Amino acid sequence: MIVRLPPFAPGQTIGLLGGTFDPPHAGHRLISELALRRLRLDRLWWLVTPGNPLKETGGLAATRARVAAARRLTRDRRIAVTGFEAEIGSRYTYQTIAWLSRRAPGVRFVWIMGADNLGQFHLWRRWREIADLAPIVVVDRPGSTLRALAGRAGGALGRYRRPEAMAARFARLPPPALLFLHGPRSDLSSTALRRATAAPDALS
Repeated sequence: MIVRLPPFAPGQTIGLLGGTFDPPHAGHRLISELALRRLRLDRLWWLVTPGNPLKETGGLAATRARVAAARRLTRDRRIAVTGFEAEIGSRYTYQTIAWLSRRAPGVRFVWIMGADNLGQFHLWRRWREIADLAPIVVVDRPGSTLRALAGRAGGALGRYRRPEAMAARFARLPPPALLFLHGPRSDLSSTALRRATAAPDALS
């Protein structure tokens, strides 16, 4: 099986932002631009997943349609959109990062997620091993950061937290490593946007 990945080269630092992107929105772009700038990444990949194992996926749009919508939203040429997880049959983040580590030796991958996801990170399959595979960047989100830090995963990974002043070289640190990144914040969510689209009168 031939799996097409975005271009990469040994020695590069590449951020990974996973999600259903159903739909993609300005908040995804805001997080990406912040990470590219503050972490000094070479590239950032949007990983459009087949579905979130922790959420109901019955009404999820087709992967191809979500990839196309995400590509229409991106503006920075350093951001690449890919749906390769469906091609390799990966349903879990650990599978994805482990596969990439084998496929792209010499590339330093960084996992990027919102603070709301850190709050439930302990529910992710093999979450401790994810932290052993790649440095993790947590982007501040309204109402989520303090809860996330007090949660099970936040407490377990707290000893690996690095000061935000290290952001520019964080991508080259060996894992486990955790960094909280602050900047312009967005409270947009794909779930809320889907609900608004399904019930437009709710906003009136």
